[in-house]
Amino acid sequence: MERPSWAPQGIDLSQPSVSRIYDYYLGGSHNFEVDREAARKAIDAFPGLPKIMQANRAFMRRAVRFAVDEGVTQFLDIGSGIPTFGNVHEVALAASPEARIAYVDNDPVAVAHSRAVLEGTEQASITSADFRSPEQILQSPEVRRLIDLDRPVALLLVALLHFVTDEEDPWSTIGELRDALAPGSLLILTHASTEGGPRTTEEGEQVSGVYRNAGSRLLMRSKQDVTRFFDGFEILEPGIVPMPRWRPDAPLGQEDPVVFTGFAGVGRKA
Repeated sequence: MERPSWAPQGIDLSQPSVSRIYDYYLGGSHNFEVDREAARKAIDAFPGLPKIMQANRAFMRRAVRFAVDEGVTQFLDIGSGIPTFGNVHEVALAASPEARIAYVDNDPVAVAHSRAVLEGTEQASITSADFRSPEQILQSPEVRRLIDLDRPVALLLVALLHFVTDEEDPWSTIGELRDALAPGSLLILTHASTEGGPRTTEEGEQVSGVYRNAGSRLLMRSKQDVTRFFDGFEILEPGIVPMPRWRPDAPLGQEDPVVFTGFAGVGRKA
């Protein structure tokens, strides 16, 4: 396979990537046939996945604008993925020229492409690091350059935590990040779930199997477990809800029921 200019040297182009599969769902161009094949299998197992991912991105954009309206202009986006159209830095900088955005991802494809997209944008950066190493993230030069931890920060964990197992204890990792943030900081989070949505537990298990075969884990968690991620944060209205129900820009109409799959929420550190 010919290596496109945006694909970093040293990555295995025959292995699907979660970031590139997500890029495919969103209609992006930074994916290979191996990613598209995995994505098509996931969609067969869990129909409507691209619509769910679009609802996820729409929530993220609303939450970023909400943060700016609340006076929070620093964004730490962990598991940021490939920066497709309408990403955090575009939304935040459109809302406030003061915004500062530190992206973090452990996928070399996402990091390489982010570097190319962000070239010349002083207010945004990408750091290669893993959510499971919060100290490495907080001490990284680019995060330290852009983020003042003495002022409120919006911490984004969007469509990330369902790739972290219970054994890796994401709850304590979020606790470490929370403790490093100033009062008034926000936690912006989405998570995959079959609870309360139109998709069955069996369909959830099938799509998890597709991701497992692609070398990743995808965990469906209950609303109760998702709510636990907000320990130490005041959950803001309207609570932990399906993504389209979180402060919609317009009254909900005849949405496809599948977009109500999964949960979203925003919390504030007291």
